[in-house]
Amino acid sequence: MLFKSSTLLRNKNDAISDLAHQESEPIYITKNDVGDIMGTSIEASERREELNRLKAKLAAAEDIRASGHIGVSLEESRARLAKICI
Repeated sequence: MLFKSSTLLRNKNDAISDLAHQESEPIYITKNDVGDIMGTSIEASERREELNRLKAKLAAAEDIRASGHIGVSLEESRARLAKICI
């Protein structure tokens, strides 16, 4: 976690932007030494969103598995794919 003052953001926007791209983690901007806003590069934000979507899918799959659903065997999956791809 990186903390920077709003004065630095105002005066050195390019430096903050470069830092966001280099670190790939959120930068917390403070105002009067109190947390105010958070910024990150678009790439880092998109990666985080994709990771959250993947975690949600994994959690849903785990819920299905925990409920006792047996699922589909590897052979059944291959047979289904073969029908689709033909």
